[in-house]
Amino acid sequence: MSSVTLAVRDSSTMLRRNLLHARRYPSLTLNLLLTPVMLLLLFVYVFGDVMSAGIGDGEADRAEYLAYLVPGILMLTIGGTTIGSAVSVSNDMTEGIIARFRTMAIHRGSVLVGHVVGSVVQCVTSVLLVGAVAVAIGFRATDATALEWLAAVGLLTLVSLALTWIAVGMGLAAPNAEAASNNAMPLMILPLLSSAFVPVDAMPGWFRPFAEYQPFTPAIETLRGLLLGSEIGNNGWLAVAWCAGLTALGYLWSTSLFERDPQ
Repeated sequence: MSSVTLAVRDSSTMLRRNLLHARRYPSLTLNLLLTPVMLLLLFVYVFGDVMSAGIGDGEADRAEYLAYLVPGILMLTIGGTTIGSAVSVSNDMTEGIIARFRTMAIHRGSVLVGHVVGSVVQCVTSVLLVGAVAVAIGFRATDATALEWLAAVGLLTLVSLALTWIAVGMGLAAPNAEAASNNAMPLMILPLLSSAFVPVDAMPGWFRPFAEYQPFTPAIETLRGLLLGSEIGNNGWLAVAWCAGLTALGYLWSTSLFERDPQ
């Protein structure tokens, strides 16, 4: 059996293992999924009339604010879901199963690949569920073409991949599951400090550069452009560059920690 075939077989096995764990212990995923849903409902039905005053010419209604809000909530969903990946990886490291895997005749990289692919699948599923809630309360993207929808799904998948590799590194670096969860919290906090809820132009001048150039804002603005027809500008290239850089950084960090000899 070739090394490529072995890697694919073992990665598939690890993917199945991680998906079974997620199915058997859904509480963490559900808790992380509830946060973006609650924020969506809160900002639409409680703060919607007030927050919509900062959109466009200040005369936007609640429906227009819902359309503005959904792309940011979808990115927030990805950030929250990847926290579960950090916790899952940390549990594997601290409970001894990784030490057992090291003694078995399996492809070493398959353990991480299983976690990453499983997390991306969970991220996409979470996005679909939150998107369904958004559609149920009135979100529409009827002007988006099939190609733009495909590009939007591709962008969401790319962001999921990038954040998952970072989360895996955080899980490997953490001494326990609680620390892994805390380490990964910035993945859910950063979307709150982006253009997810209000335009960057409405933010204080001293804070605007951070909000504009952090990873989530270009991705959110690109998703808005694809689904709602707003101007994308350079945000598309910035989003792809951020995703590529974070993926490479997370991959190198994670594999370095994983390949390190156990203490």
